[in-house]
Amino acid sequence: MSESREDEAVAWYSARVRGIIPMDGFRVSKNVLRIIRQERFECRIDTCFRTVVEECANRKTTWISNLIINSFEVLHLSGHAHSVEMFDKNGELAGGLYGVSLGAAFFGESMFRHQKEADKAALWHCYNILQKNGFMLWDTQFYTDHLSQFGCVKIPPDQYQRLLRQALKKKASFKV
Repeated sequence: MSESREDEAVAWYSARVRGIIPMDGFRVSKNVLRIIRQERFECRIDTCFRTVVEECANRKTTWISNLIINSFEVLHLSGHAHSVEMFDKNGELAGGLYGVSLGAAFFGESMFRHQKEADKAALWHCYNILQKNGFMLWDTQFYTDHLSQFGCVKIPPDQYQRLLRQALKKKASFKV
């Protein structure tokens, strides 16, 4: 994590109590499901990764520095970091998220939205990709009230380490 967009230092941080979305516990509101059925947004994967990360960093206070953006782009180019992008009917980027996949674990990093519910639609699509491809662990790093509406729960470090070890032993691919 960094202190600002221009920060040239990166500090390693690990939450004592982890937030995860259990693969059998994900949920979204009826409103989001209606938006998905109406196909209000088009989902694309990995077509504008750097832009998604930059949009996630584009806020008043951010932990995502330019150094972190560049580092995640290297992970993306090596096939480990991915973006889920939601485009509106005019072809404009409406929202999205990005994260890192290792084995059958997906580490959600950040999300953004320019249009209402676009970030939630991206989460729904991300869940479907993870579910379809046999991912075992969806790490959100932190538990927040916002993420709890999607099924995020807190787990203790020993349980997290056990789930992580199991997920890293299995292969999974982040693809549609």
